Amino acid sequence: MQEEDIQQSRWRRSPRDPNSPRTSRRNRKKTKSSRDCHLERREMRVRDLGLGYDSDEIVLFKYCVGTCHSARKNYDLALKALMDNGSISDKRVSSHPCCRPTRYETVSFMDTQTTWQTIRWLSAANCSCVG
Repeated sequence: MQEEDIQQSRWRRSPRDPNSPRTSRRNRKKTKSSRDCHLERREMRVRDLGLGYDSDEIVLFKYCVGTCHSARKNYDLALKALMDNGSISDKRVSSHPCCRPTRYETVSFMDTQTTWQTIRWLSAANCSCVG
């Protein structure tokens, strides 16, 4: 009987602190540092985008910024080690994931000739660590 009591005590939960808020794992928000891969927005003149369109219209340009160190996989770690020890000498190989758009948005505007222009895949809609 004593052995059974010992086994049951192993499975007992510690008492919950009544002052702490109750949140399930599913409802907990992941904290992101400002360095993690994320989407940023900036209003830009179409002319300043460098795509050859003559327009003073302002569009919302969304782009990806941040690091992807937390998304590194065993592949990335092994590839970096092989590059560091000289087993792979091609320095054009990327040994870490990068923050890139995974979905794009189309942007439309009117040029100086009062013609509607549409640029597909111009603005990022979603960002993620790729590679």
